[in-house]
Amino acid sequence: MAISNELIKKLRDRTGAGMMDCKKALEETAGDMDRAVEYLRKKGAAVSQKRADRAAKEGMIVTRTTPDGKTGVIVEVNSETDFVGRSEDFTKFAAAAAEAVEKARPATLEALLAQKSAGGKTMGEMLNDLLAKVGEKVEIRRFAVMDAPDGFVSAYTHLGSKIGVLVELAGAGDASVGRDVAMQVAAMNPSVVAREEVAKEVIDRELEIYRTQAANEGKPAQVVDRIATGRLEKFFQESALLEQTFIKDATRTIKDVLAASGLAVKRFHRFHLGEEMK
Repeated sequence: MAISNELIKKLRDRTGAGMMDCKKALEETAGDMDRAVEYLRKKGAAVSQKRADRAAKEGMIVTRTTPDGKTGVIVEVNSETDFVGRSEDFTKFAAAAAEAVEKARPATLEALLAQKSAGGKTMGEMLNDLLAKVGEKVEIRRFAVMDAPDGFVSAYTHLGSKIGVLVELAGAGDASVGRDVAMQVAAMNPSVVAREEVAKEVIDRELEIYRTQAANEGKPAQVVDRIATGRLEKFFQESALLEQTFIKDATRTIKDVLAASGLAVKRFHRFHLGEEMK
């Protein structure tokens, strides 16, 4: 019989197992939900309903780059507790997930779970093994791949792997500068590379907020716009990577650092463990 996506989702919600495992279970049991749950439990793929409902916001961010520096990978793997998130088994699984992303470049989580690891098992099978061993919810939450055809990718992890960053740089400058920039992104959390990337509606919203603040502070009406414009400059200096003060040298901005090195930042990815995804 044909297994609908709705039925698969229902089994996932009930067991916490992966999509491919649920599909397989339903196919093997002709769509019988109770038998499918039993099938998954026997395979070690089912997570109890109570466990599936728990928040998994601990874990780690893993970054890696290819030897030539042309490609970088970032992966977030979550657990319920920091104890499990720091365990050897969890760490090995997270590293295997990053390696699988680099090699297979999957478009979806389901495709990643179907990818075979170096040990011959699929990532889904490895995840099931880990679930059975640690006794709590574990999941690969998200991942990204970054290519740098005109330069290289720098990677950095921060705060005990709770923050991870990839930065694409164009040019042939010192790789240590790339690491410094990635460290800057991790520490100062810019939202864009340059101010020109800030959407007009965001700028309009910020200006309106600053005008209201100035008026509430009792500033004269004739200077409200000037005050708002000045505060918008401060917003750009905090939000745009190129305009941020370099964390290693307060006399320079990131734009200054890059100009001296002959490099240019094209884009970045920043994952913070457990953060709300946009």
